[in-house]
Amino acid sequence: MKSNIEHHALVLDAEPYSQTFALAEEVALSISYNGVNYAVMLITPNDIEDFIVGFSLSNDIIEHPRQLYGIELTHHKEHIIAEVEISNQTFWKLKENKRQLAGASGCGLCGVEALNNALPQLMPVEASPLPEVSWFEGLRSLISNAQALAQQSGAVHGALYVDAKRNVLACREDIGRHNAFDKLIGAIAANKLYQKDCLVVLTSRCSLELVQKAIRAKLPVVVTLSAPTALSVKWANRYGVTLIHVPKYDPPRAYSPQF
Repeated sequence: MKSNIEHHALVLDAEPYSQTFALAEEVALSISYNGVNYAVMLITPNDIEDFIVGFSLSNDIIEHPRQLYGIELTHHKEHIIAEVEISNQTFWKLKENKRQLAGASGCGLCGVEALNNALPQLMPVEASPLPEVSWFEGLRSLISNAQALAQQSGAVHGALYVDAKRNVLACREDIGRHNAFDKLIGAIAANKLYQKDCLVVLTSRCSLELVQKAIRAKLPVVVTLSAPTALSVKWANRYGVTLIHVPKYDPPRAYSPQF
């Protein structure tokens, strides 16, 4: 499947004319683990395997890529079916979590279980030193050059893994900011790219869910182009993650547990 598709549009100028534009593609992705349906989401149809690995890790379905035994993708016109095989131990854990969530609307106690899934206890991340101020110079140009899909069509978020020398080790894109980050987490894990001094760079705002993904993936520094929420900063500081907001015109702002 292509990640960008060309469509004709009428340009409403003083004298309207027809022109072809590249638009970001999206499809429905259905994920099943060991034959049991788990989730359906809209996604940009590239780097699907990376997404499934990252999604499985960041949603605490697996703890390590070796617990994921295989991914079988079936492509259709507007949807993709992913049959994922995971270890028996992780599958039983997954079924227990699904049982708790299924009862969330039925009683107060199950509601508490659902809250525990939304606000879980996590393992702290080993904090990393702040990068030099010069590291952030020209960051937006670095992102733009790395985002191949965005160059063609726009409308996609980017998630980058960048080392201390500003080399882009991986870049993943998607219409969904959570999806883009999951794809990046999957790429880091599957390709063994993890380095302690690397930074994650996200083009989106930073919400609690993205911080939780960073904590589970043991990624100590997350840089965003939009401001984080107060709750995401609170959780990041609690678990050892440094959030750095890079405004367009003002100096970077680091929310660090080391302060």
